Parts: sequence; C-alpha cells; structure tokens
Amino acid sequence: MAYTDTPLAEIEKLIESAAQCFHLYKNSSLLQRQALLNEIAAELRKKADDLVATAMRETNLPEVRLRNELGRTLFQLESYGQACAEGRWLDATIETRANAAGAPVNLRKTLLPLGPVVVFGASNFPFAYSTAGGDTASALAAGCPVIVKAHPAHPETSTLFADAIQRAIELQGLPAGLFGHVYGISFSIGEYLVKHPAIRAVGFTGSLRGGKQLFDWAQQRQHPIPVFAEMGSVNPVFLLPEQLEAQGTALADQLAASFTLGAGQFCTKPGLLIAIESEPLTVFEKRLTDQVQKMIPVRLLHQGIADAFISHREEALRSSFVSTLALSDQEAAKMEGQPTVATVSAANWLQDRSLHQEIFGPYTLLIKCRDQQEMLTVAAALEGQLTTTIMGNDKELSTYRPLIDLVKEKCGRLILNGVPTGVEVCKAMQHGGPFPATTDARFGAVGEDALKRFARPICYQNWPNEWLPAELQDDNPLGLLRTVNGKLTL
Repeated sequence: MAYTDTPLAEIEKLIESAAQCFHLYKNSSLLQRQALLNEIAAELRKKADDLVATAMRETNLPEVRLRNELGRTLFQLESYGQACAEGRWLDATIETRANAAGAPVNLRKTLLPLGPVVVFGASNFPFAYSTAGGDTASALAAGCPVIVKAHPAHPETSTLFADAIQRAIELQGLPAGLFGHVYGISFSIGEYLVKHPAIRAVGFTGSLRGGKQLFDWAQQRQHPIPVFAEMGSVNPVFLLPEQLEAQGTALADQLAASFTLGAGQFCTKPGLLIAIESEPLTVFEKRLTDQVQKMIPVRLLHQGIADAFISHREEALRSSFVSTLALSDQEAAKMEGQPTVATVSAANWLQDRSLHQEIFGPYTLLIKCRDQQEMLTVAAALEGQLTTTIMGNDKELSTYRPLIDLVKEKCGRLILNGVPTGVEVCKAMQHGGPFPATTDARFGAVGEDALKRFARPICYQNWPNEWLPAELQDDNPLGLLRTVNGKLTL
C-alpha cells in the first residue's frame, strides 16, 4: 500500500476534532485515563506478532530487538497509566496557613492539561518512541488529545499502532477525536501541524535539524508553544587514567559493544571516548581495535540513515586531523554500517568543530589528551548532552572533581563506570539534557515526569471546596500524596 501525504483539509478536520474533544477529555478522571492506556496496551498485545513482523520488514531491525522494544512500549503505557492514577505528577499543593501579616490564606495549586499535542514518530524506535510511544502515552495521561505524524520510514507499522489506539478509544467509550493519525514526507505537513493555532505542544525524537526546525516553527506562531524535542548527542565517556590501567580490557569490550549496539542507532550511543595519553591507553586501543575488527556490519534502519552515516563518516575520516583506528574486517554491503573507531588529538578536536557532531551509526571517536588540564578543556568545549560517563575509581573522583563539576552542567544523566546505552523507564530517570540534546532540559521524555511536559500549573485562590478539582479538595477523595502547609501528606 502506498502511503501518501494526508491532505491538509483532512488534517484540519482531525485538529478541529481534537480541539473539541479536549474540552471533554481534560475533565476526565485519572482512573479513566489509566483505563485508556491499559486498553491500548491490551490491544497492542493482541497484535504483537503482526507488529513485529511488519516492523522487521520496514526497519531492518531483528525480531529479538523489536519484541524487547514492544515489551518496553507496553510497560510505558501501563506504568504511565499507573503514575497518572497515583497523581504525584500533579504536585498538588495546599496552603491555608496565615501569611506573615496574619491574614488568612487559601491557595491551592495543581496541573492542567495544555491541549492537543502533535507527536512526530521516531525512525530508530518504531514502537517505544513513535505512534504509541512515550510521548503519546504521557500526553494522553496528562489529559491531552494526540495527533501523530507517522514516520515515513515505517508507515505500515505506525498504522497498525494507530488502529490499536483507535480501537481502545472506542472500547473505552471515548470520542474518536482523542487520537488522530497522519502521513507526511513533505515538510509542509509538519509545519502545518506545528503552526496550527489549536495545537498546544509538540513531542519529537530525531535529528538536531528536524527538532530545531519544529522549535523554530513553534516560536514563529502568534502564540508560541513548547516543543519537547530529543535530538541526540555524542554522549562523551571520560576514561580516567587509573581506571583505564586497572580495567582497560574490560572497558574496551564494554564500549565496543555499546557504540555498536543496534548498529549505533541509539541516541545514547557513546560517540566520544576521551582519555589521557599513556601506556594503558595504548593497551585499551589495541583491545578496542581487536574487538571492532571482529564485528559484522549490520543493516541500518533505512536508506536515508545509511546514506547519512556513510557521508558523515567519510567526511570525518577525510579530516587531516583524524586517523582511523579500527574498521570491521568485513566490508559493508548496501545499507549496512561498518563499525568504525577513529582517533584525534585533543588540540585538533578543539580546532575542528565538525568533529564535535554526532555521527548516527556504529562510529565513535577517541580523543587523546596530553594531561588532565587538556581533558578539562575538551569537557568545556562540549555542547549539551543526554549523558556523560566518568570511568574512574574512588580516588580519581576526588582528583577529577573539577571535571565532574563541569560536565554535570552539560548533561541530563551523569554515569559512573557504566555505558550510556540503556534507558530505564522509571521516575528517577532523566532522559533529556541541555541544548542541543533537547530543546528543554527541565523535562525528560522517559518516566512519569514526562507527563509534566503536557500540563501547566494553575493556582486556585479562595475557592470553596466544592468548586475545586478533586486533588485539591479538603478531604482528598483521590487519596493522593499532597503538600499541605509545607508537609507531604496523604
């Protein structure tokens, strides 16, 4: 089946329907929203085999990876539903103590859903970050209708997900306008969606170029809206000397597996390895070279990503500053990514800004520093990151405290002695970081705090109890954990 761009007239109807639906859905109970997310998960379970088979055909991803990702997607839906029902994300706060002047106070704060949200499907996660992924789940949990633009690389997979969502909405007796699904290769489709006055927020996972364009369109509106764009990063790994000497072989094995996991098509792939020149570094390089040479090239998601990987990798390797440290011994076939490690001196990396950019695919760059001070200079030159990793022992953490203090200002997740690939779905996770990793570092795209992206605070002053939303009423009918006069209480 050919999937052509959805006509603008049809998109207009979907947006109008979503806007009308919002006035009903924003007042739905937390338990109703949980029931919807659970129903979506149940419908997806029924279609599991079709979803996996279709995605395998469209994305080149293996069955094991897709089944694991489907499990994650189901967990996201159900855990976000549970988080919605528990209501912690509302930050319900009540203040009834007298103020400093002794005057009575009656202030109560909660969160309200923003309105219709546009979600752009991701190419590298056809399940977990696309049609029924984290953005859609968190927006629905927050009380917002959703319109998804299917990713052009897997439209049939997206359609299967959309059908399941629409079936779940029907089974829950909710209006069909709660969810819309459109196709679009043309940039004009994305621009129309983002600039439509009824749209109140955007969720996106993809390239820096794509996310920045959506952000710019959103700011050009008469009434700008938030764009929560996760755009990837190089996720630097700092290899401190004593840890490198003690664990060099294990670190090489660990990092070789991490930067090639999923053919290097994860936003948390370690794209920069940063170390001080030494004999242990030479041993590490040798082991890393041996591991990479044994690796087999893997098919990339689609032709566009394959072309971009080849182009960007060749451009980096053509630099007079860069040396190729290791390639897989096997030549890459069409649409395959050949695992590659290159190396550059810190001084030259600092000089060539093009070497700072993410290369999406199985590629990483080793930066060699002369000393601790030059490593600190490299860290200072980094842009915002989703993750930063420190490989070091307890003693080195004290010695390199200035490095740690610096890099934590540049990332959303600071890792000690572990690889950045692998993102747990839980409240403690922060999957987001300073620009250009994301467009808003205050929020993450994973875990229950993701719901807060699609809601805004509202304070009720002096309202009688019966007019307040349930989460702010005196008797706490929902049984939520709330802050009352400065104390967390049920």
